[in-house]
Amino acid sequence: MESDKKLVEVAINNVMQPTDQESSKKFNSEVKGYDLNEGVNYDKILETFINTGFQATNLGKAINEVNRMIKCKLSEMPEEKKDSMITKSNCTIFLGYTSNMISCGMREYIRFLVQHKMVDCLVCTAGGIEEDFIKCLAPTLNGDFHLSGSQLRTEGINRIGNLLIPNDNYCKFEDWIMPIFDQMIDEQEKNKINWTPSKIINRLGKEINNPDSVYYWAYKNDIPVFSPALTDGSLGDMMYFHSYRKPGLVVDILEDLRLLNNLAVHACNTGMIILGGGLIKHHVLNANLMRNGADFSVFINTASEYDGSDAGASPDEAISWGKIRRDAKPVKVFAEASLVFPLLVGETFAKNFPHKI
Repeated sequence: MESDKKLVEVAINNVMQPTDQESSKKFNSEVKGYDLNEGVNYDKILETFINTGFQATNLGKAINEVNRMIKCKLSEMPEEKKDSMITKSNCTIFLGYTSNMISCGMREYIRFLVQHKMVDCLVCTAGGIEEDFIKCLAPTLNGDFHLSGSQLRTEGINRIGNLLIPNDNYCKFEDWIMPIFDQMIDEQEKNKINWTPSKIINRLGKEINNPDSVYYWAYKNDIPVFSPALTDGSLGDMMYFHSYRKPGLVVDILEDLRLLNNLAVHACNTGMIILGGGLIKHHVLNANLMRNGADFSVFINTASEYDGSDAGASPDEAISWGKIRRDAKPVKVFAEASLVFPLLVGETFAKNFPHKI
């Protein structure tokens, strides 16, 4: 029995390991959510996210990081930068997003940011370019994740998650864009225009002439849009078809790379907001490598780092490459962007509107 008592004492000591009081002082933020007895107040609910835990806390940190970005942007530029033809504010903000963000309703939030000059540069995949223009010609529709692919194929309807795009939309896109490609080849030959993805997107933004379009506002506000894989989508399909009908269009990606990298190199400070991963994430981060890293960073995606992919790579991994500064406080929110990006924009950029950002 005596030995049992000793074993129990050992067990109690193991279970009741005393807390190091000095160490515990480092963690002085209490976990606490919003009390709905105080009424439904979404501003206050979002304010409590920082102390809620899990991804709510990460979203709260992301909101703080973007607000720091905006505060820096609104600060006065150094004298030596004020005459720069490239740098427009004290913090150059890069917004990168995958094409599904334009497919879904995130397009309207991105358009708001571009319309009011709240970001300085966009990086997107080809689908996120073409679908903005296609939505000006015909709507994308709500569907369901579980609709039969075989049945949809026979009906001429394409599925993106639970969104649907009728094939007729792409036919309208072809009818709209082919004459523009004709003009671009004529201008290339007569005026020696060196077409780049950003120049093509700028031209299409001008031609669409529709305030619902993200890239109409990018054209109006002289905000460059980079899409280094511009041929990887319907735009590429149209270029392929057009190359047989009227060959000769040349697209230079190197000139765009110089422009993107120079935006980072000449910036006073930089901020990155990345929705999704893959090409758009790395393209923005690699540009910031040229200046030894971004000052502010927010990633929103669902990818895991354990397969070694760039999409899932943590901000700390980017620090090891020099793509984020060593003293920065980057945030990754593990979440599907359509759930949290509206909240992020609402708690940051929208609250600074209509101030000039």
